[in-house]
Amino acid sequence: MAKRALITGITGQDGSYLAEFLLTKGYEVYGLLRRSSTDPMLRIEDLVLAKRIKLINGDLRDIAAIERALTAAQPDEIYNLAAQSDVGISFRCPEETWEINYHGLGRLVIAATEINPDVRIYQASTSEMFGSTPPPQNEDSPFAPVSPYAKAKLKAHQNYVMGYRERHNLFICSGILFNHESPRRGKHFVTRKITYSLAKIKLGLQSCLELGNLDAKRDWGFAGDYVEAMWLMLQQPKAGDFVIATGESYSVRDFLDGAAYYLNMRIEWEGEGLDCVGRCSGKVIVRVNPEYYRPSEVNYLLGDSRKARITLGWKPKVCFSDLVKMMVEYDLKLVQAKK
Repeated sequence: MAKRALITGITGQDGSYLAEFLLTKGYEVYGLLRRSSTDPMLRIEDLVLAKRIKLINGDLRDIAAIERALTAAQPDEIYNLAAQSDVGISFRCPEETWEINYHGLGRLVIAATEINPDVRIYQASTSEMFGSTPPPQNEDSPFAPVSPYAKAKLKAHQNYVMGYRERHNLFICSGILFNHESPRRGKHFVTRKITYSLAKIKLGLQSCLELGNLDAKRDWGFAGDYVEAMWLMLQQPKAGDFVIATGESYSVRDFLDGAAYYLNMRIEWEGEGLDCVGRCSGKVIVRVNPEYYRPSEVNYLLGDSRKARITLGWKPKVCFSDLVKMMVEYDLKLVQAKK
């Protein structure tokens, strides 16, 4: 009998890759779809039309919708990927961030255990919980969140992942994922903003790209690799928490240089801090805009995923340069098609 999985946040980057992955494993896949979701992944729409995924309307703020989805799906496994996931926006909308990222998980966990106490749950946590903790960061590193997004995720991790696992013997795992990107990333996230904007600049459709902190360093991997780790966590005999990362860290400037290289562009940098600009063929194509700085910045994230590599047998397949190339090629084709 096929396993049944419920994915919240199924139209996002991770949800779309995970849905495809679970279908290859023979799962019956259900997705919780927020009515106001915009720009859903075309691949998910194709799978729905092919009757390979069943979508249920609702979101994590509505307990009745959660219960309705759980009753319809009767899941063996739940993957909670729904979130207010933009760190910058969390400073402007902290209440919404807490409502979805913390209270939303609580509603889901409580309702799920009432319907099926043996259900297995994956919670999408985040490397942002480490905040200013010195790298490399692993499962034993102290948490020091600095954004409403990270604070809500940490509270959810402590109360509903660790708390329910210890007090109620619930099989719930937390994936502490470091930054993971893909061509399916939203265009407001810095990596996709870079590849999409540089493609437009290359084709003469945009003159300049404005960004915030160019020196912030992140451990960037491929989202398609990371969803396999989510699944592997729920196949283990014992629930646990796992850092998922590549073990390599690059700055925003490094990502820019890499993307420009694959577009046959060369950026020459001038100045420091807010006065820094990037020129290509003499023209300024990159500027620093202080509006894009966060009120509290996380400067350096670097993950140590040895536990996942040993316990889960997981390791990333796509390296940093191949990830950048993949995203650049996708966006160049996308912009060319719209030209």
